[in-house]
Amino acid sequence: MKKYALSLCFLCFSLVAFSQAGKINVIVFGAHPDDCDLDTGGTAILFAKMGHHVKFVSLTNGDAGHQEIGGGELAKIRIAEAQEAGRRFGVEYTVLDNHDGELMPTLENRLKVIREIRKWNADIVIAPRPNDYHPDHRYTGVLVQDAAYMVIVPNVAPETPPLKKNPVFMYSEDRFQKPSPFEPDIAVDIDAVFDQKIYAMSAHKSQFFEWLPWTEGTLDKVPKDEKERLEFLSNWRSSNPNPATLAALKKWYGDKAMNVEHAESFEVCEYGKQPTDDELKRLFPMLGN
Repeated sequence: MKKYALSLCFLCFSLVAFSQAGKINVIVFGAHPDDCDLDTGGTAILFAKMGHHVKFVSLTNGDAGHQEIGGGELAKIRIAEAQEAGRRFGVEYTVLDNHDGELMPTLENRLKVIREIRKWNADIVIAPRPNDYHPDHRYTGVLVQDAAYMVIVPNVAPETPPLKKNPVFMYSEDRFQKPSPFEPDIAVDIDAVFDQKIYAMSAHKSQFFEWLPWTEGTLDKVPKDEKERLEFLSNWRSSNPNPATLAALKKWYGDKAMNVEHAESFEVCEYGKQPTDDELKRLFPMLGN
């Protein structure tokens, strides 16, 4: 009976291993609930539709990002919004319990990032660059950079098994020029899933229809009707690919690039695995399609 049980367990393990074969594990870090959505939402949808695994991680709970609500009450709202957004994107969504506006690149937070990457057995790790107007964004980039080598070191966070290979670490696109501009290595055509991205982002009602319009002085222009809100959000996020992104699109999509209206682009971080073009094509199987 014991031998049969062991054989059955081995069979179950083999089936699980087989079911995971060829699947790509992507983990995306943002400073706040909704950051991952903005930077990587369309690409995440494409991965999920192809059967791959995507996880969004917000390093803070967003408890300061509102003009009227704050603290624990706001954190509960933003966590619930993130969970709903994750359902709409088709990804897992985790929100860590750090205060919004107070994120620091401490050893404690670095270990949290290392554990998240390891537990997800990540092939690709995406995060912002460590230069940005918001300190939480900057320190998210620093924390993920600092994890880029440590994820394979057994004696760091030893309670979580180290990865056997270093993932490809990538930056999401930003507009900042100093000390150096963002230089995309790949750009992903998200036209086919742009509407779904907007719908998923709209789950963050407290952000896109309250807080951000308030900071821009346009709160009175936010429509009440849900359909009109989606159009409002779509117009806010619509822009033609910039020259650098267009060049990356041409590399991966050829002549089709000229017709792309919405794209997300990524730059390979020099601290993780340095992939060849063939490896990038394997890791991002939607490229060129």
